[in-house]
Amino acid sequence: MQRLWRAGRGTHLPKGRILKVAALISAATCPGGRCPAPPPRIAEVRVLLTNDDGISAPGLQAPRRALRKLDGVEVDVIAPDSNRSATARSITTRSPLTVEEVEFGDGDVGYATDGTPVDCVRLSHLGLIEGFRPDVVVSGINHGLNLGDDITYSGTVAAAFEALLLGIPGIAVSQQSTSRELDFRLGRAFAFDVGAAFAARVVAELDDVPLPGGTLLNINVPGAGPSGVEVARLGKRVYEDVLELQDQEHPGRRLFRIYGDAGGLVDEAGTDIAAVAAGRIAVTPVHFDLTDREGIASLARHDLARLIAPAARDVE
Repeated sequence: MQRLWRAGRGTHLPKGRILKVAALISAATCPGGRCPAPPPRIAEVRVLLTNDDGISAPGLQAPRRALRKLDGVEVDVIAPDSNRSATARSITTRSPLTVEEVEFGDGDVGYATDGTPVDCVRLSHLGLIEGFRPDVVVSGINHGLNLGDDITYSGTVAAAFEALLLGIPGIAVSQQSTSRELDFRLGRAFAFDVGAAFAARVVAELDDVPLPGGTLLNINVPGAGPSGVEVARLGKRVYEDVLELQDQEHPGRRLFRIYGDAGGLVDEAGTDIAAVAAGRIAVTPVHFDLTDREGIASLARHDLARLIAPAARDVE
């Protein structure tokens, strides 16, 4: 699995490959449950399933059940013991992690920890489950979308990023509620079956999607039956945050709210936001390299070394 994933290093995401996966599922994800069988695997693939909504979240259990149906796939779950949304790539360094075995009621067990989603991936990679090292990490399904700029806040996407740092393919999956919101005002009802089945099919076909090394798939699923799949770039969300005083219990101590709802979005064709708004599953390849390569050349022309002598004088 890892060898095939890295084989595409230096190439662009082959759109036709992803759309091949999309062709395997209709808007209802295989009418009547009659999905075509994935090609046989040479060796068993070990999948770590995690999330940021907590181990009891319905969005975790739906992909767990879908992945268990795949031949040649072993699934293990390590997830936070409670909600860790918007924790991004935070890790636990100043205290030991508590891990507790959790029964799911169908004979399977998982492991809940008081750590973050990134901690969960590290626990798996370092051998928490004897004899198990993941070949791929699936994070989700998140209760709510992770689109555009928001992926930098997301614990769901952070777990997939951590997989990349460990040389493991990462897939992050997020789900819009049935209310079809595009901001933070989440509806209460979610239909995870389509997203779970799609994520499982992507895992089943992963050998046919040779992404460049260091690239994850960020998948966002609309709240109703998807009309198709679009390979899209990250979009732009617009926020209307305000500094709002919530309470002032006593002088010198005040309670503020600073994060409001998303005020709007840039509905630009080709973005993940536009795809989900149009009812399509958005699949976005994301890499971890944040370096502005053009900026390196631009800064180099300014001879920053000349600032050393004046800086030294400033501290005398």
